[in-house]
Amino acid sequence: MKTLYVLLGPTGVGKTALSISMAKKLDTPVISADSRQIYRGIPIGTAAPTPEQLSEVKHYFIATKELDEYYSAGQYELDALQVIEEQFRHGDNALLVGGSMMYIDAVCQGLDDVPRVDEETRSYVTELYKTQGLDKITSMLRLLDPEWYDRVDLKNPKRVMHAVEVSLFAGKPYSSILTQSKKERPFSIIKIGLNREREELYENINRRVDQMIADGLEAEARSVYHLRHLNSLNTVGFKEMFAYFDGSITFDEAVEQIKRNTRRYAKKQLTWFSRDSSIRWFHPNNLSSSLSLP
Repeated sequence: MKTLYVLLGPTGVGKTALSISMAKKLDTPVISADSRQIYRGIPIGTAAPTPEQLSEVKHYFIATKELDEYYSAGQYELDALQVIEEQFRHGDNALLVGGSMMYIDAVCQGLDDVPRVDEETRSYVTELYKTQGLDKITSMLRLLDPEWYDRVDLKNPKRVMHAVEVSLFAGKPYSSILTQSKKERPFSIIKIGLNREREELYENINRRVDQMIADGLEAEARSVYHLRHLNSLNTVGFKEMFAYFDGSITFDEAVEQIKRNTRRYAKKQLTWFSRDSSIRWFHPNNLSSSLSLP
């Protein structure tokens, strides 16, 4: 039976190093499930694998898209499944690695067949967001789809805008399109979760942010500052640096906010993953001795 191994966990837990050793044991490339590492030009801010790590094992979906290129979880589902299918022509195992919840769900259980919004609708909603702010978009969502308005994170512009775009384009509420039906995959799936004690994980995150600063995060953020309006840069690390460049916070405040917001994101990831009872959880130091691989 063909088997997809999924190595997942919160940011900063230590997935990258372990994924390389797993890939070598399974004789498979690493299929990245990271919605930010897929973009070019921001390896420090996204904690992408180093050139040395990339040279050890073939990786997919690392630095393959331009920052201004639209890319959705639905597109990722199709692209990743194609890579997995190709891998299974050569071997019995494939390895998916990452922490982007929607990307992992897209591959493992599929996404609802939400219509792809045309450029005119997307541009219209984007312009409203730029000129009138998030409050205008959330007000539209409340009228177009009150059910999804009550469920969605109203502080997440990407999620709110997407729901408004789909509702306008489809002519019906976004929530009515979501069936939550799970798609059957023609391969078995083994999910392996990595986690640490919360204090240990948070210390790891803080150290990693300090290393990112030392590696040149500020210079990398300055190099893309003129593109700060892009969704690909609406992420922890860059948002705080952009606020520093704008003069609204100090450099030290930006660093502390990156650490805090990264810790919050890790907590959000763990909450999401906790709903999945099929995940087998391990401390990164114990994975090799506890897990038997073919």
